Amino acid sequence: MDKALLDTLKAKAKEIRKLTIEEIGNLGSGHIGGAMSIADLLALLYYHRMKVDPSNPAWEGRDRLVVSKGHAGPVVYAALASKGFFPLDWLKTLNKGGTRLPSHCDRVLTPGVDMTAGSLGQGFSAALGMALGLRMDGKPNTVYAVIGDGESDEGQIWEAALFGAARGISNIVAFTDFNKQQLDGYVKDILDLGDLAAKWSAFGWYTQEVDGHDIEALDNAVEKALAQKEKPSMIVMNTIKGKGCSFAEGVEKNHSMTFDMDKAKEAIAALEAAV
Repeated sequence: MDKALLDTLKAKAKEIRKLTIEEIGNLGSGHIGGAMSIADLLALLYYHRMKVDPSNPAWEGRDRLVVSKGHAGPVVYAALASKGFFPLDWLKTLNKGGTRLPSHCDRVLTPGVDMTAGSLGQGFSAALGMALGLRMDGKPNTVYAVIGDGESDEGQIWEAALFGAARGISNIVAFTDFNKQQLDGYVKDILDLGDLAAKWSAFGWYTQEVDGHDIEALDNAVEKALAQKEKPSMIVMNTIKGKGCSFAEGVEKNHSMTFDMDKAKEAIAALEAAV
């Protein structure tokens, strides 16, 4: 990846984080932690890797993105608005009456959303179904999917993992947001996942582990995942929950937080000042 592209993607990731903080601040509360930890990935996907057309969200030739950890909806909306799928003003309506941006992603309401998410685990199964359907139709589209580490406590994730490997569904590239935290605390204290990359490898997936905030490393991993055609791919991203939000990063209870626009503006100023 050349420096100009990398600098652009870093700037887009910062923009997506800023929009997410503003969006939740306007509402007064929301899932800030697990939204901020995938901003770098969304910048990479929407601004470099995925084939999408904001003017035609239902374009048959598009790549699909399923964010199975649907509570990260605010950062998905920020990325979509940044990319031009809908006006930035929509972000001020997050989870308010009459909005097209509910707390969790909704395929029917929001342009650019490919899967309605709510019950954890279901989105991942649907993503594999999409990929299999596209392969059966002889289409070259890629399906990208994002799951959480807390979500990985769900049995449905591992049922889908077995299915994907058994069917050799190689046109899916999945990511685990391994930020080590979930709603009730630290993953290791609730249901320890152990060596997550080793688990995915044992389940028959082409597995890589990277720093989820290193855009260049993420891109290299995606490149390798797309190049192999034998197995489904899982990229375990080591991330920090709340990354880039001064009052959320490194805080234990940052899954969902209450804050106003004054606090949001302080966090945005700190984000803009960061190198």
